[in-house]
Amino acid sequence: MAGLTPDTPTPEALTVHGASRVLEVAYSDGARFRIPFELLRVYSPSAEVQGHGPGQEVLQTGKREVGITAIEPVGNYAIKPFFSDGHESGLYTWEYLYELGRRQDEFWTQYLQRLQEAGMDRDAPMPGKAGGGHSCSSH
Repeated sequence: MAGLTPDTPTPEALTVHGASRVLEVAYSDGARFRIPFELLRVYSPSAEVQGHGPGQEVLQTGKREVGITAIEPVGNYAIKPFFSDGHESGLYTWEYLYELGRRQDEFWTQYLQRLQEAGMDRDAPMPGKAGGGHSCSSH
């Protein structure tokens, strides 16, 4: 499985730990990350979460107990996880997974700060998402 650039470490193992809700990824440079499903979900690279430009991000809540029901490979450069809340539009490149793993403490801090600034709780249900809101036209 190739990376996006010659310098990108390539994944050597990918393990879904359903009970602990963690995706474990081992890379060719020796790095090994255990990325919580919740972090993967709230930082999905999809337009539904990231928006179509700066300032259009949609703060994700109620994802603490989210699971991964399946993962499909996307070429030799990414995976597409299927989350138990119906979200399935994010393509996670090997580089993006590496960054999520390497910087997860920083990303957690940013997420918790965004929640606090919005007056939201991690466990609050997503507002205005009746019927699932799976298309990016829902925001």
